[in-house]
Amino acid sequence: MNDHRLFNVLFLCTANSARSIMAEAILNRLGRGKFKAFSAGSQPKGKVHPLALELLQSLDYNTSFARSKSWDEFAGPDAPKMDFVFTVCDDAANEACPVWPGEPVSAHWGVPDPAVAEGSEPEKHFAFSEAYRMMNNRILAFISLPMPTLDKLALQQRLDEIGRDRPNGG
Repeated sequence: MNDHRLFNVLFLCTANSARSIMAEAILNRLGRGKFKAFSAGSQPKGKVHPLALELLQSLDYNTSFARSKSWDEFAGPDAPKMDFVFTVCDDAANEACPVWPGEPVSAHWGVPDPAVAEGSEPEKHFAFSEAYRMMNNRILAFISLPMPTLDKLALQQRLDEIGRDRPNGG
């Protein structure tokens, strides 16, 4: 793949209220100049989860970008063409994952939904921290890939491996 252009990346989940928003923030920070991240949902909640915003702000992210939006915004002719699409919904919890049409390289990076975490406030905060940690680790692995040396099949295999990797029990 060409290493001298900006790659557009779309993170998809169902609600677009936590995991995909965090992934968008992480990649736009870590991949600045190489990647441009977006997020959307197949059934957006219409608002970003307050604990996702709180966590991102505590880590010095500017959250002014954050809004829950439909993937329809990225399906029109004027939308940016996506090079990569990652679904972050948790199929282990039988959560329906959206499917993106077209030719982007895609992979499933399932992450448990922190928005449905139950328990005390510290337990809920921990669920968001864990989702962030998992996305951050995967995005670090993604941006470290030697893009120019990988053909599409090898790239697909590496992205699938990243999605299967759940370090530290995550």
